[in-house]
Amino acid sequence: MKLDKSTIIKRLKANLGLDVATSKIVVVGLGVTGVSVAHYLAQLGFNFVVADSREQPSGINQLREALGNISVFSGAFDEKSFSNATHLIVSPGIPLTEKAIVESVSKGTQVIGDIDLFSCSVDVPIVAITGSNGKSTVTTMLGEMADAAGIKAGVGGNLGVAALDLLDESADLYVLELSSFQLERTSQLNAAAATVLNVSADHLDRHADIADYAEQKQRVFIGDGVMVINVDDPVVLDMHEEGRSTITFSIQTIADFCIGKDNGVEYLKCGEKALMPLSELPLEGRHNAANALASLALGTAVGLDEQAMCKALKAFNGLPHRMQRVAESAGITWVNDSKATNIGACIAAIQGYQHKVILIAGGDAKGADMRDLIPTIKEKTKAVVLMGKDAGLIEQAINGCVPVHNCSTMKQAVSVAASIATAGDTVLLSPACASLDQYKNYQDRGDQFAQAVMGLVDSNHNCNGATSRSSRVGV
Repeated sequence: MKLDKSTIIKRLKANLGLDVATSKIVVVGLGVTGVSVAHYLAQLGFNFVVADSREQPSGINQLREALGNISVFSGAFDEKSFSNATHLIVSPGIPLTEKAIVESVSKGTQVIGDIDLFSCSVDVPIVAITGSNGKSTVTTMLGEMADAAGIKAGVGGNLGVAALDLLDESADLYVLELSSFQLERTSQLNAAAATVLNVSADHLDRHADIADYAEQKQRVFIGDGVMVINVDDPVVLDMHEEGRSTITFSIQTIADFCIGKDNGVEYLKCGEKALMPLSELPLEGRHNAANALASLALGTAVGLDEQAMCKALKAFNGLPHRMQRVAESAGITWVNDSKATNIGACIAAIQGYQHKVILIAGGDAKGADMRDLIPTIKEKTKAVVLMGKDAGLIEQAINGCVPVHNCSTMKQAVSVAASIATAGDTVLLSPACASLDQYKNYQDRGDQFAQAVMGLVDSNHNCNGATSRSSRVGV
């Protein structure tokens, strides 16, 4: 539930030093988050200005239509723009290492993020979900579990709707996906239940090293809520705090929520209790079993009905661009995992198969060490098709342990993969890299993969009458 205006203003002043009469606020960055912050501040009566490094921020005209003639500093950040600020509300896409921000902070300016504003504005439980991989899937799973249980949940954050745009007087629960960039500027969260699903090398172009990245992820546990811990990940296991209420999950060993066998059948289990057969989870891959267990643990922490949660899992067909089956043709399965923008996600996807796959990978590695991929590639791939900015880094790391084919376009990569594949093979787009070197975003990359695959399938069908099947069901 959203608090009333006067209570929110009192909380903002007590917790963040924000005062309607005296605070001088700069909203830094006018993307989705920045626009949501501007609307939020205006509704509460705060005065603020906006700073954006672009000459023509994309949302400025709509914002002015809604809020009037607000002041905007556009173009390269200038220290003078921040010189009188008491608070900078910095969007996740803006590094805190920007010179103008660092200079302003050195003079005593406070940096906060949208999640702190959100946390001061609600009095119902928040579930906070972060991790290198799986956080969008778990966030969506939990939202659907709440819906099945008859609980009105606001679902968003780093996924879909910005957190501040979720504020609703009738919400019973909020489920937030949070990135490391959101967490590094958060101090007020205190979620009722929180998890770091896993930690693998990611965003090392923005974080000093993986230790710094993990430290920011750990901030999701600020407060005294239930810690949901993945005991299979040693980095996450080290985050456990003695004395805190904790629920564990694992796909490798016994935990509060785990996989176990009864009469030879694998089940998702809570302790000794079998909740549902693993085979009834309509998502392929052990990493998706881990996502389901994490969702069950988080739902249990906030009191969701067990049967409703299992019902939601049995109906959950996955998210676009996340292990999404695009087509089956001539015995070959084509899978779109374009959301795998880091090494850990790619490894999890490949290891989810019992057979070797043909991997399409590459893009912007974001400073990650591609050698971490090699044990999995050597064990679990038949061939690798590479494209994008850092294809050479991956090929150098592979060093001939499996056949490598270099391509310049997605259409070419799909064609080459098709020439290698035989009946029974899976061709998996799981890039292990970001997409912005060649595409608008990972969705654009996945869409182009799907278009190329369907073009190939249709062409083959027209040529030889072969039967094919396309699907939007996640595997």
